[in-house]
Amino acid sequence: MTTPQDFTELEARIGRDYPTLSRRLQQTARFLLDHPQEVAFATVAKLAEQADVTPSTLIRFANSFGFTGFSEMQQLFRGRLMNELPNYAERIRAVRSATGETPDSTQLLWEFADANREVLEELPGRINPKDLEQALDLLEKAQAVHVMGARRSFVVASYLTYALHHIEKRAFLINGQGGMFREQIRSIGASDALLLVSYSPYAQESQDAAAEAKERGIPLVVITDSSLSPLARLADVALIVHEAEVKSFRGLTASLCLTQTLAISLGIRQDQGLEAGESSSASDA
Repeated sequence: MTTPQDFTELEARIGRDYPTLSRRLQQTARFLLDHPQEVAFATVAKLAEQADVTPSTLIRFANSFGFTGFSEMQQLFRGRLMNELPNYAERIRAVRSATGETPDSTQLLWEFADANREVLEELPGRINPKDLEQALDLLEKAQAVHVMGARRSFVVASYLTYALHHIEKRAFLINGQGGMFREQIRSIGASDALLLVSYSPYAQESQDAAAEAKERGIPLVVITDSSLSPLARLADVALIVHEAEVKSFRGLTASLCLTQTLAISLGIRQDQGLEAGESSSASDA
């Protein structure tokens, strides 16, 4: 039996399996589904106290649905909240309400720094070297690289476009200015490539762009957060990035590090190509 991949799937599984659960696990299920906001942020100890069960019961509940631990299941509750509360002010209120805490700026700085340091340390091990080289092959062969990132992903797409310009690679940022996402995507040539950055809940504009690239046979490189992403299934190569998350706020540090690597690596390849061409010309002379 597969582990639920999002809150909706987990909720359905709990409803289906509820009659077969023990009395304690049924009590736990009712509490979790009745208090999803608290579950998203509170500690196991605090939740156990509120649900009137032991911490081990919460862990056992998560294990019974295929999760390795409670924190893994808790991510689905956080994902639900982030999708429903895109406004930062609403998320801040939700965190304060669920935890009863108001962290000061220094505490937040340490938490964000620690979380981002961890994902950066994990990044090289998460990226398959063959996928990285394949992505570079596609970008190198492309006459022009079109880069797209909607909403939160726009920061990463904008930086990558900037970096590609500085290594003298023709690049165009698909920004949807004037509501012209579709027109900009249609301008991608048959000899070009599309690099798409998108994270859950995967903007519809990004999904549409990936589908059109697939249909037209345009080389597609995707930077996303899961191999189960609808964009990863359409890509020629998908680079999976796990970003830091602190109190429902996700970072972009790992993605920016990866795009910087792509741009500089591509620049090195181009420089080596120029050197090879100059050597060939000199020998012919």
